[in-house]
Amino acid sequence: MKKLYTLLAFVLVQLSAYAQTGSIRGTVTVKGKPLEFATAALKGTPYGTTTNELGVFELKNVKYGTYQLVISSIGYRNITKAVTISEAKFFQELTLQTEELENSLSEVVVTGTMKEVSKLDSPVPVEIYTPVFFKRNPVPNLFESLQNINGIRPQLNCNVCNTGDIHINGLEGPYTMIMIDGMPIVSGLSTVYGLSGIPSALIERVEIVKGPASTLYGSEAVGGLINVITKKPSSAPLVSADVMGTSWSEFNTDLGVKYRLGEKVQSLFGLNYFNFQQPTDKNGDGFTDITLQNRISLFNKFSVERKDNRLFTVGARYVYEDRWGGQTQWTPKYRGSNEVYAETIQTKRWEVIGAYQLPIKEKITFQFSANGHNQDSYYGTTPFNALQTIAFGQLTWDKKAGENHDLLIGTALRYTHYDDNTPATAIDGRNAPSVVKLPGIFAQDEISLNANNKLLLGLRYDYNSIHGSILTPRLNYKWTSTDKKNVLRASFGNGYRVANVFTEDHAALTGARQVVFTEELKPERSWNGNVNYVRKFFLTNGSFIGLDATAFYTYFNNRIIPDYLTDPNKIIYSNLAGNAVSRGISLNVDFSFANGLKAMAGATAMDVFQREDDGSGELVKMTQLLTEKFTGVWSVSYSFQRIGLSIDYTGNLYGPMKLPILGPMDPRPAYSPWWSLQNIQLTKKFNNGLEIYGGVKNLLNFTPTRDAIARAFDPFDKQVTFGADGQVIPTPNNPNALTFDPSYVYAPNQGIRTFLGIRYNLFK
Repeated sequence: MKKLYTLLAFVLVQLSAYAQTGSIRGTVTVKGKPLEFATAALKGTPYGTTTNELGVFELKNVKYGTYQLVISSIGYRNITKAVTISEAKFFQELTLQTEELENSLSEVVVTGTMKEVSKLDSPVPVEIYTPVFFKRNPVPNLFESLQNINGIRPQLNCNVCNTGDIHINGLEGPYTMIMIDGMPIVSGLSTVYGLSGIPSALIERVEIVKGPASTLYGSEAVGGLINVITKKPSSAPLVSADVMGTSWSEFNTDLGVKYRLGEKVQSLFGLNYFNFQQPTDKNGDGFTDITLQNRISLFNKFSVERKDNRLFTVGARYVYEDRWGGQTQWTPKYRGSNEVYAETIQTKRWEVIGAYQLPIKEKITFQFSANGHNQDSYYGTTPFNALQTIAFGQLTWDKKAGENHDLLIGTALRYTHYDDNTPATAIDGRNAPSVVKLPGIFAQDEISLNANNKLLLGLRYDYNSIHGSILTPRLNYKWTSTDKKNVLRASFGNGYRVANVFTEDHAALTGARQVVFTEELKPERSWNGNVNYVRKFFLTNGSFIGLDATAFYTYFNNRIIPDYLTDPNKIIYSNLAGNAVSRGISLNVDFSFANGLKAMAGATAMDVFQREDDGSGELVKMTQLLTEKFTGVWSVSYSFQRIGLSIDYTGNLYGPMKLPILGPMDPRPAYSPWWSLQNIQLTKKFNNGLEIYGGVKNLLNFTPTRDAIARAFDPFDKQVTFGADGQVIPTPNNPNALTFDPSYVYAPNQGIRTFLGIRYNLFK
């Protein structure tokens, strides 16, 4: 009898528990059609499921309570809806209408195909980074912001002037095309300055394509593309401000203001001001650890409202920068003298960009840009004065051909005028500015083979007024699974690049080494193949996991690699008598947990090398300078939503790189150590649009060794003895036969520092 009572009690308990649960059933539709494979989950609980082929989902045995029902599907904004299960309402029937599901704007990309398409539909893999990503580690310029992106490394090329470029998958800056709103205005002379002075208040997103894109964008797009998309005035806040200072006395301001000119013209004005005027020498080598800068950048973009929503935008930017780095006692009176060493660079730059859609039925758009760059500089006693003007125009015809063909046909013309005071623009001792005309035509066809497969075919023809005809074909393929949670992309194509040594390699200007050309340089050519796989997991508790893996391989002919090692007093430029390869794999993992924790981690392993003729016909493999074999990045963010507080921890890790030592007697290591920069930030948000943030940068206080500048105490080589052959002779005060050289640089000299800032956004 006792066992019977126990059994009855157990049954009653189970029935009671069952009675305190209910069910939620719903239908999710898009434009009247059911949305299948969408995830339906109650936030912060284990309850979750997916919709079936009719768009129907059902959650059973849900305990009484009030929940946040989250509907998520790739390519659409999440829907969050409050639902209550109780004794009086133990069954919920929901219908989520079309209006609640629209393609997510944040998923739109334009860089891969020159067309505005969802990231999921793009046959070219495009990475998107929004201001939210960059705010996790706020910095005064876009150049430093990119340090937290997997496979990308801002590389400083000079220990004194701190100019640098962006490496993508081990390829140096000149192999990366940098654009603003799709216009290639950051190139040539401005390559090392182009990512400074872009007001962050104006950035809508940054799109990155890793791998060649010469078929659409021509020369320079061999290693990849970085396209800075500015905000549309219609979507920008009325007023935005971001002011930040650091314990190193750096001061940065970003301002944005939206206004109207009449009824049909909206305008967005932006200002960036950066100032650092405190010479600092913490490593004790007598030189400033980072350059002193005074930079202002003004930007204004106009958007004209037209019939049928046709496009018409015009933007303009002006940048002025005065920077110097060198011996800490330097003052402007020493500029260009041989008494106190400094590298001082004054830059004035203007840019105009725009796009106009023709007022006809067909979608034909004319895009244009022009810029002028004036550089007045001294590298010690070596003056470098240069002026560059570039004009660019491009006409594209975006045309649907039947159900399966999406065409883009275009023609472009680029005009470059360049003049400086180096032998690069001189013939027989007289000045001869370089003028290059580069007309081209291109076509691409995006073919929808069926619902799951796409093929992209592209071909471009350019005629370089110096080097002649250049043909660049391209092929991309994309497969998407029926539930859109798996995407496989493959690409194969050709790229080319014409080198501009004096505008790309500042080591050629420092005066520390003689520049030698052994031949007339020919354009570089490359063949590249990429395979990219994306997998998305929507967990039933509302969490999300995304995987993005890529394998890449690029083979170069005629590559131009500066030779720093043959003669420590020279930089020798020539086309490589052999070939060069960049290959590797990368993996990105994104986590977004239902409890508000977000994390991202990425790693890239690569092998970048060249095979050079050793003089006997044998090709010898040589590792590329300043190129790591492994790099990793991460960020972890958590929000305490009730109190409006969030914390961000970001960092990166780099493997050893081969360094440009000054010959066999140089005592400095030939390879850098493993090194890492890590940062932490707290942000407090208020309801009125105000944010206060602060934290610590370079938590581990990592800096390179103090001998990164060779013979910093003798920057004019006054105590160096040279032999009749021009080689350095070891002496008692120079036993390692060194000369002054600032090119041994792999990491910034700036150590640990705190920062504090305030942001304000007023939407209206």
